Amino acid sequence: MTRVWEWNRPVTVREVLEDLQKERSIAYTTVMTVLDNLHQKGWVRREAEGRAYRYEAVSTRAAYSAALMNEAWSASDNPAAALVAFFGMMSPEQRQALRDAVRMVQVDDPADAQQEQTAAREEQPEAPVGEGDEPGAEAGGKGR
Repeated sequence: MTRVWEWNRPVTVREVLEDLQKERSIAYTTVMTVLDNLHQKGWVRREAEGRAYRYEAVSTRAAYSAALMNEAWSASDNPAAALVAFFGMMSPEQRQALRDAVRMVQVDDPADAQQEQTAAREEQPEAPVGEGDEPGAEAGGKGR
């Protein structure tokens, strides 16, 4: 799958074989069997091209990884504890990527972003109203 994902295009058994042979000796039939197994499992689709097939990934590596994480998380008897343990294993770079991803999801769903903004405002203590200040007046401005 790594080669199929890396190339991000339909590939033949011969192309994968030639690339793998740069690293180690491997038989054509081995590569053909693996790609056929991936097709049977639904990970790749194939299209006939002459007497051969071209194989293409059904989903991206990111989508596959996300599905694995979701499957593992869903299987937990304590999903919150599983998440805490998982986050504890993350590097600082991975945690930053997680923060970025959460922000992107919030942008995609305005209702969620609005709910979080409302919750954040509710958590902040109100500024004390000074003598002569009108409730609702902005700093340096006049109330209506």
